[in-house]
Amino acid sequence: MDGMDTQDKAPGVVLSLAGQVALVTGGSRGIGAATVRLFRQAGARVAFSYRAAEEQALALQAEMGGPSVCLAIRQELASAADGDALVAAAVAHFGRLDCMIANHGIWPPHDAPIGSMTDAQWRGTLSINLDSVFGLVRASVAQMQQQNPSQTKAAKGHIVLVSSTAGQRGEAFHADYAASKGALISMTKGLSSELAGEGIYVNCVAPGWVRTEMSAATLDDPSMADRVFRVIPLGRVATPDEIAGPILFLCTPWAGFVSGEIFNVNGGAVLVG
Repeated sequence: MDGMDTQDKAPGVVLSLAGQVALVTGGSRGIGAATVRLFRQAGARVAFSYRAAEEQALALQAEMGGPSVCLAIRQELASAADGDALVAAAVAHFGRLDCMIANHGIWPPHDAPIGSMTDAQWRGTLSINLDSVFGLVRASVAQMQQQNPSQTKAAKGHIVLVSSTAGQRGEAFHADYAASKGALISMTKGLSSELAGEGIYVNCVAPGWVRTEMSAATLDDPSMADRVFRVIPLGRVATPDEIAGPILFLCTPWAGFVSGEIFNVNGGAVLVG
């Protein structure tokens, strides 16, 4: 078009992770799969874990270019040792690790009053949602420190923990889930204080309700969905892509002065809960 300002012809902002390796837990579906796709689109090689959804995991691996650039790893994540093992497998395949996104977790959908919650439910939720994250972080930090021992200018690595609004304001009848996600928020702050000075950025993304397989039963129940929507100012739930985008941003140089942050992605829900 005649007279078009040259600025209008400029390319858009690029969020590139070219040359980097990312590990995404719980990557076969939902937020995890959206994150895998976005990180591959940004140029990273990606390893991701899955527990039971093998067909979906292998389909995603193939869709994203195959194991030379996108590797599906079957790994239970219910202990610190499981987290260690997953990081080791990713590093063995790709030779390094630059970004670790702890996205996996469980949310027992049935209401469990604290007076009758079983030890098994409490311990099971904490083991998956917290204990394994400790192992993942421990092994990831050790790898990042080892591969970049003297690097001072650029980041040595990025860690993003996926929490929840439940970790900030609690969730009645889901004390196990809220406790585990609240712990990830505290872990983010403690790790940032410890690691920011050596170039390892630790941040947290805290989603509200997201349309995934885990939430489908609740959101497909009209009475439950009405309760959910009433406390979200935007009047809807998020898509997985709307959570994956902030995760990617926090692993790019555009977030180079962001550490220890809890990035709320909840349509304003945490403000009215």
